[in-house]
Amino acid sequence: MGSPVIEVALGSDIGKRYSANFDVTYLRAQPLLAVVAVVADGMGDGPGSTAAGRTAVDMFVDHVTRAATPGPDTFRAAVAAADARVNRIGQELRSLAGCTLTAMVATQQGYSIVQIGDSRVYRLRDGLLELLTTDHTMAWLGAVHGWYPFDSPQAASARYHLTRYVGRGGAPEPDVLSVTLRPGDRYLLCSDGVSEQVGYDDLRIFLGRDTPPHAIVADLLRACDRAGGNDNASVVVIRVD
Repeated sequence: MGSPVIEVALGSDIGKRYSANFDVTYLRAQPLLAVVAVVADGMGDGPGSTAAGRTAVDMFVDHVTRAATPGPDTFRAAVAAADARVNRIGQELRSLAGCTLTAMVATQQGYSIVQIGDSRVYRLRDGLLELLTTDHTMAWLGAVHGWYPFDSPQAASARYHLTRYVGRGGAPEPDVLSVTLRPGDRYLLCSDGVSEQVGYDDLRIFLGRDTPPHAIVADLLRACDRAGGNDNASVVVIRVD
């Protein structure tokens, strides 16, 4: 069986709330051998946020592209190294420095998703949209365990309390998942500026359209703007044919 034909596109929008974009994206589509895509979302709106996202993405990409056979150990080592560097940046700045990091990586065994924080990966397959990643937040834990209603003020506050992120210190481990790409699959990597502003049904409709990935990216970013543009919004769309 031949390799799948993959089309990819990315986009990012500053939104209306912040004066700068603290999201960082990376895409390497040709040759499709190492990092496919990375989305990082800086925490807060200060210099530590800017430095964290850029540092984490650069270090993750460097570790993965240098590895002869990237795999789970590579991904965890990359996140640990980025965490240590970002943690030092926070100490030097004496302010918050941290970010999420979500990546999709091609390996010799298939494809891996690497996740730390609350950016997300969705997959549309045979009409079913699934959230493949877990948010590392107290809001997620609260929703799972029924500590408070999902739409309550407590849940809204808990969304900003991340349990794992790059820069926390102590080498927090990312989740690593293996996925198999099938013809017809659509994957979406996005920051929380997308997932909190575009509902599940709309995500499914956008990803299900028979249009190129760059058109889906544009539609999603316009939807975030129409929803208020309350956060930086970044997306990567991967289409498997």
